[in-house]
Amino acid sequence: QVQLVESGGGLVQAGGSLRLSCAASRSISSINFMGWYRQAPGKQRELVAGITSGGTTRYADSVKGRFTISRDNTKNTVYLQMNSLKPEDTAVYYCHAALNYWGQGTQVTVSS
Repeated sequence: QVQLVESGGGLVQAGGSLRLSCAASRSISSINFMGWYRQAPGKQRELVAGITSGGTTRYADSVKGRFTISRDNTKNTVYLQMNSLKPEDTAVYYCHAALNYWGQGTQVTVSS
């Protein structure tokens, strides 16, 4: 079992930046995959970025070059640095830990 708590969401203008944090209730060093997903109104939840225990990352095409995922096993925390934000990035962002653990979500709103 692991509980995940996201933070760092908010309202930002287009072109701005935000950093999301996902704090886990226990060590994440043994969790093979952790990721950030997002869900906009009327749309399906989609993978934004993921990172393996070995540090391999993957990104949705829509965020490549703008978002960076990282993990700090000493702090049991995963981060999502989001730069050059666009209005279409507006969504609830969820932290995920394999196999099926989810945080409560944090709202990100990007104004044009």
